[in-house]
Amino acid sequence: MRELIDKYKGQGFKMTPQRLAILKYLEGNTSHPTAEDIYKDIRKTYPTVSFATVYNTIETLCKRGDVMEVTIDPGRKHFDPNPAPHHHIICTSCNTIGDVFVDYSSALNLPESIRREYAVSGNHVDFYGICKACRGRKHDLKKT
Repeated sequence: MRELIDKYKGQGFKMTPQRLAILKYLEGNTSHPTAEDIYKDIRKTYPTVSFATVYNTIETLCKRGDVMEVTIDPGRKHFDPNPAPHHHIICTSCNTIGDVFVDYSSALNLPESIRREYAVSGNHVDFYGICKACRGRKHDLKKT
């Protein structure tokens, strides 16, 4: 906890109890929460926290490069506290988002015409499928 406070205070990030709760929620979180998810959880401890505080804190963290906006779900913004380059997979049944830590850059043999026009600086691959839990539920439904 102290490391978390020191990390952000040393970078000029104004620390409030609500912001600290948001940072604690995000620390190591792999669920790719929405601002609403974070807000609902933080409100349990800080009932007076506003959605604007949560959203503005997340936006500040995104601008700083500490959190990444995941645009894999067109209906809702999700946030990833792991800004290291990686890809995502989304379940087309329950919309769960997972991380994929495999480098596909060498497999993306872009045509020469693209490489002449662009200096490629990165890539992001989105995968879609049905997660194990949803496959299990469909299998269980077939039994009844």
